[in-house]
Amino acid sequence: MAKASLGRLAYILALIGGVILVIQGLLSFVGMAFMMLMPSVLGSLGGAFWGIIEIILGIVAIYGAKRATDLTWDIVLIVVGLIGGGLGGVLVLIGGIVGLASKYL
Repeated sequence: MAKASLGRLAYILALIGGVILVIQGLLSFVGMAFMMLMPSVLGSLGGAFWGIIEIILGIVAIYGAKRATDLTWDIVLIVVGLIGGGLGGVLVLIGGIVGLASKYL
């Protein structure tokens, strides 16, 4: 029963973190799209690129949340959490660690 509750906690943490990553990426992308009207286009393109990366990482985290008790997906979630950063990345990272703990405890 403890494994099931840890697996459920990992699922919830990874799912919420993935949703936050997607929202954060969308906000970053939209914000940088308005900054492209400014004279410094190269700086804006870097921020828009990071917004796209956050959206992709969030989608991977949402997809991987269903498989939060698999060893492979736990490692993927940990890496996504490390790369994603911010609150969403931290939640995905913790979700991956809890999923890993549910597998071996």
